[in-house]
Amino acid sequence: MRSAFAVLAVFCVMGLSVQVATSGPAQSKGGDETAVRDVVANYVAARDRGDAAAVAAVFTESADQLTSSGEWRRGRDELVRGTLASSKANSGARTITIKTVRFPAAGVAIADGEYAIAATSSAQARNMWTSFVLIRAGGRWRIDAIRNMLPAPAQ
Repeated sequence: MRSAFAVLAVFCVMGLSVQVATSGPAQSKGGDETAVRDVVANYVAARDRGDAAAVAAVFTESADQLTSSGEWRRGRDELVRGTLASSKANSGARTITIKTVRFPAAGVAIADGEYAIAATSSAQARNMWTSFVLIRAGGRWRIDAIRNMLPAPAQ
C-alpha cells in the first residue's frame, strides 16, 4: 500500500494525471450490456430512417468501418456518408441481432452478432456477421469500430 502511495506522489510531483477506477455511479455489467445493445439498436434505427445526425451521434469522431465488400470507411463523417449511401443502394431491411457482449477492459465493449439484409426485388438476401467495438466516454457508449464479414463457404 505504501508503494502505491509513493508512486502516486511521484506522479503528482511530476505533474502527471492519474485516473483511479472507483466503484461509484458507473453502470453494472448488466446495465452496460443493455446500454451497448441499445447503441447498436439506435444505429440500425437511425440508418433505416436515413437520419445522418442520429447515425453520427452513435459514433466516436475517429470511428471506422470495414464493410463486407472491403470498403474501409475512416472517420465519422466518411462512415455516415458511406452508411447512408449503402442503405440507399441496398434497400433491403437490415437487422442486427447481437449474440454476445464482452468487456475486455474498463470502458471498452465488443458486441458480436448476426447481420442480415432482407431480399428485395432487385437483390438477394445477405446473411453476415458483424462486430462492434464500443468505448464509454463521458458516461456514454459510442461505436468506435465496425467489422462486417461474409461467412466463408463450407469446405
